[in-house]
Amino acid sequence: MDREQALGFVRERVKNENLISHMVAAEAIMGALARRLGGGEEKWRLAGLLHDLDVEETAESMEMHGVLTVRWLREAGFDDEEVLQAILAHNPGNGSRVTSVMERALFACDCLTGLVTAAALIRPEKKLAPVELKSLKKRFREPSFAKGARREDIMTCSDLGLELEEFLGIGLEAMKEVAGELGL
Repeated sequence: MDREQALGFVRERVKNENLISHMVAAEAIMGALARRLGGGEEKWRLAGLLHDLDVEETAESMEMHGVLTVRWLREAGFDDEEVLQAILAHNPGNGSRVTSVMERALFACDCLTGLVTAAALIRPEKKLAPVELKSLKKRFREPSFAKGARREDIMTCSDLGLELEEFLGIGLEAMKEVAGELGL
C-alpha cells in the first residue's frame, strides 16, 4: 500500500477532518523520526497515517481500538506485520505492548500532534509557521494547556534515545512541512 492508497483508505473510513489531520500529522512526524532513528521511512509513515483509522468506530470500546484497523487492513490485503503491530501497540488499552522502535515512536508522537496543533491554534494567525520550539517547550510545561496531549506519553521519547527538546523540535518541524495539508 502506498501513501495515496492509504490516504484513500483513510478518507473512505474517517469522516472527522480533524482526525484525518491528526493522522497526517502523525505520518509526518513518523517520517521525520524514521530519518532521525534509521527506520524505514515509508513503513513508519504508513503506521502514522493509518494508526487511528478505526477511532470513530471504537471510541466507546478502546479495547478494540487498533484491533479493528488491523482487521480492515488485512481484509484489504495489507500484510506488513511491522506496521500492523505498531498500529496495535500505540493503544495499550487493547492489551498490546510497545516493543519495537517504530512502536515506541508512534506511541510517543500520537499525543505530540495535539500539543503542536494547539500551539498553532492559540496564535492570532492560527498557523504553524510562527510557532517556535521555545514556546512549544513552555506550553508543554503548562498542564492546563492541551490537556488531552498526555505529557507522560510524549516523554516516552526518552525510550527512543531522544531528549524532550529534540523530540518536540522534530515534531514541530515535521508538522510545519505539511502545514498546508493540515490547514495550519
